[in-house]
Amino acid sequence: MTTLDERHGEGAREAVGAYRPAAAVPLDHPTAAQPGLAGSKAANLARAAAAGLPVLPGFVIPEGAPDSDPAALRRAWQDLSDSGALPLVVRSSSPQEDTQQSSLAGQFASVLDVRGWPDFVTAVRTVLDSAHRPDGSTAPMAVLVQPMLAARVGGVMFGADPVEGRADRMLVSAVRGGPDSLVSGEQAGTNYWLSRRGRLLRTEPPTAEALLTPSELRRLARLARRARQVFGGPQDIEFGFDGSEVGSDVGGEVGSGRLWLFQSRPITAMAVRPPRGARLLGPGPVAETLPEQLQPLEEDLWVTPMARGLAAALDIAGSAPRRLLRTVPVVTTVGGWAAADLRLLGAVAPRHRWLALLNPAPGARRLGAAWRVGRLTAALPGLAADLVADVDRRLTQVPAPGELPGPDLAATLRRTRAVLVSLHAQEALAGALLPEPPKARTAAGAGLSALAGTRALGIPDDRAATAAPTVLALTAPSLRGRVRLPGGNAPSPLSTPSHHRTPDLPPREALRLRIRWVQELQARLVREAARRLGLAVDRVGLLRWPELAAVLEGEPLPADLPARVPQAESPPLPDAFRLAEGTVVAEHTDGEGEGRGVSGGRAAGTVWDGTTGPRPADAVLIVRTLDPALAPLLPGLAGLVAQTGSPLSHLAVLAREFGLPAVVGATDAVRRFPPGSRVTVDGTTGEVRTGEAR
Repeated sequence: MTTLDERHGEGAREAVGAYRPAAAVPLDHPTAAQPGLAGSKAANLARAAAAGLPVLPGFVIPEGAPDSDPAALRRAWQDLSDSGALPLVVRSSSPQEDTQQSSLAGQFASVLDVRGWPDFVTAVRTVLDSAHRPDGSTAPMAVLVQPMLAARVGGVMFGADPVEGRADRMLVSAVRGGPDSLVSGEQAGTNYWLSRRGRLLRTEPPTAEALLTPSELRRLARLARRARQVFGGPQDIEFGFDGSEVGSDVGGEVGSGRLWLFQSRPITAMAVRPPRGARLLGPGPVAETLPEQLQPLEEDLWVTPMARGLAAALDIAGSAPRRLLRTVPVVTTVGGWAAADLRLLGAVAPRHRWLALLNPAPGARRLGAAWRVGRLTAALPGLAADLVADVDRRLTQVPAPGELPGPDLAATLRRTRAVLVSLHAQEALAGALLPEPPKARTAAGAGLSALAGTRALGIPDDRAATAAPTVLALTAPSLRGRVRLPGGNAPSPLSTPSHHRTPDLPPREALRLRIRWVQELQARLVREAARRLGLAVDRVGLLRWPELAAVLEGEPLPADLPARVPQAESPPLPDAFRLAEGTVVAEHTDGEGEGRGVSGGRAAGTVWDGTTGPRPADAVLIVRTLDPALAPLLPGLAGLVAQTGSPLSHLAVLAREFGLPAVVGATDAVRRFPPGSRVTVDGTTGEVRTGEAR
């Protein structure tokens, strides 16, 4: 048989110093617990056996073992196999596998049901040959030899739930026979979720045959707890129950068949779990205003004023404690995407509904704010009209960006940030306190009318916003100047005003339109600053607002600006999520759930996402967010469904104008209802389901 030294070189000997291990080391020998000699798999089993865990006997051919005593190796084989009468399993045991950093599961060879000395020699050679990696390197390799157990039931157990990241749960997957068919993927196991004490929480599939009894599940949980104590953390365990009628294992519990530990290694891929009390975030209604990934300067210009304005509105309405609003931003960004605190905005129900009813603080807080809100409701239309008029006056007084000196550019940007705070605060209060007038016009609807007017006059789309600023209601703000106008020539049912006249809108919609106008002014000011600095707009977008203000007032550019890199592109955020060490963890729901009906009516149709294939005659548009740019698609739709949004979203109001059944907050709707499938939408109850209307 080829020796380990021949296969792995003299470096293997140097790694273990002058010590020359025996050709076969029993698992109960101290040398077997050294990963550098016995490999991690054998060393872990040796440690487990020394701690009293149920490990089969065996021996290990250590890494770097000489071939000077083949007789000793043959004697070890004879003793363990009863001179070939009992089958053996010959397994890899490399110091590089089964570690805290990497399991390398399935990367090296194991040979089952080995009988006879020639087959044993061949099996050892097979394991050693598997040390040669695809990249040309050779892993250090020891060989673990144990009896082949005919297991009645076997499987894999995780001492923690790696999918949910929960240390207070255990996950067991079991199959008939040994665990090899499970880990190789030949069989799909029955999955059991257990508490730390072994109480069964759920089984998948629910109708699966009960392979493990409650007693056996408790014994597995006890084994997992002991292994955690021995190794200092939750373990990935391969196990098996033998076919004996009565068996007892660690802890002394007696049951049908003895429980054996075949392998124990650290769990290397635990999902991160949000800490207790982590905020519930989501795109929510802010995705309607800021639906795209933002640069740092865009965050400071648009997200920060929005957060301050919404906090002011929540404080005035008594919807949240002032101390909390001062310390927790209502709106933030994650990876450049805008996200709101869904509980602060009231977009989700309280975590403990009955405790919320018993808590006197919210009631006392609202009572203190009631007089303000009562007076504000009557005064708000006038306040909104004054603010709108003031913004319009200031916008007409701002010189062209190219005429402003650098300090005046900074001062104008500074004033626009303050104006946005007021606009967002009053817009939120108007949406919460003022009733929606019947057949109220929306900014998006006015934008559609204005766009139809500019196109009728032959004005190119890239100049439409200059000719008719109301068109901006159909676009999202961007420093890059990418004005994405909706295509198509769908007629609007609204009266079409002159394309350059400011529309008469309800207070909330008028405020929304001014928010978009101020954002566009900011974008043009920043583009002018970039021109003067000789930089691309994308490069200026990497500055923070204080840095840009300082540069416009005469300070040098930050020295590290050339080294800054744009935000990496990432997929949109989940509808609801929490953060765990900076990682987005989607919030799981107990069921697919219903959405919220925002425009009455009931209809059935064919799912369409607005981009894939031709538009069906009975299209039900299903999207992630209610982007105002989708407005031209509404006429002629059978229904509208969005994963996020509110009854006061631009498109929700517009849907009511069209008499279009619409549902928002439909969990995971884009995935659940792919294009081409048939769905029924109930805009009153919020129900969205597969199939035809009954």
